[in-house]
Amino acid sequence: MKKFAKKIYGFLAIACVFGICGCGAAPAYNSALGFYMDTVITITGYADNEILEDAVALCGEYEKIFSRTVEGSDVWRINHAEGSPVRVCGDTAELLAMALDVCEKSGGALDITIAPASDLWDFKSERPEIPDRDKLKSAAELVDYTRLKLQGDMVTLPAGMAIDLGAVAKGYIADKAAGYLKEQGVASAILNFGGNVIALGGKPDGSKWSIGIQDPEEETGRAGYSVMVADKSVVTSGIYQRGFDRDGVRYHHILDSATGWPVQNGLASVTIIADSSAMADAMSTACFVLGREKGMSFARKMGVQAVFIDTDGNASCTPALEGKLEKTE
Repeated sequence: MKKFAKKIYGFLAIACVFGICGCGAAPAYNSALGFYMDTVITITGYADNEILEDAVALCGEYEKIFSRTVEGSDVWRINHAEGSPVRVCGDTAELLAMALDVCEKSGGALDITIAPASDLWDFKSERPEIPDRDKLKSAAELVDYTRLKLQGDMVTLPAGMAIDLGAVAKGYIADKAAGYLKEQGVASAILNFGGNVIALGGKPDGSKWSIGIQDPEEETGRAGYSVMVADKSVVTSGIYQRGFDRDGVRYHHILDSATGWPVQNGLASVTIIADSSAMADAMSTACFVLGREKGMSFARKMGVQAVFIDTDGNASCTPALEGKLEKTE
């Protein structure tokens, strides 16, 4: 873990931060590191180490609530309730409400009941296999967010179905960690959650942070574009994050909820810039599935900024980012 930490310490897993040093006189600049949600989490900022470490530890507490694999978590109990109502904590209810809203407004491009289909794909395996077509078809028939019922803090999911909050939970947890830092008086920090980045405030000298957007064709940490932000979250979903190549086809983790197969629409990544990391998380998946044209329209409708990079390396963005998206050398 220590060797791995040293390797990732100098860059963000998907989005890179440029120019965090050299800001002149400022409070001590420290970092804290953790590993939650299968992700290396790095929080760096102008604050005491203890505060940053507490923010990282907070992520572990939320993982116990949202993880599918932690027995007794809210998500685990929903998925194992066999159709019976489950009472969940306020955070889970809040996250589900937000996610279901994006599911509905995107027409199911985001669907948090994707678990039966995603379970058939093992992108972490050293020798990944393409799932049986009939099994995948049957699994996709169990994917339907409209059948998940949320009433206050009570959640009901039909037997055989399962939810996966992987497309939204990381962003929600990042928001909570950022909120904790604000409560502690931290005004300048970068939170990196492996593709989910929050720029808390600006630099101490008042300037914005330069956040790099991963070049899909390059090794992890190599930016293709950058944007200047302050008090914003930058979240990227891409085909390079988890997947494998077979016979010239890229099989990746962003699935079509109607079929269970990886989306093939010519896009390599979608980056969303928003006030909320949870919303940016949800929108990056939804906009990717929708494709560039419909995704661009949906991003504008939802009031977020977006960058679409296709498999040929071409980038396009929402109007608010025109002239602000810089190509890196």
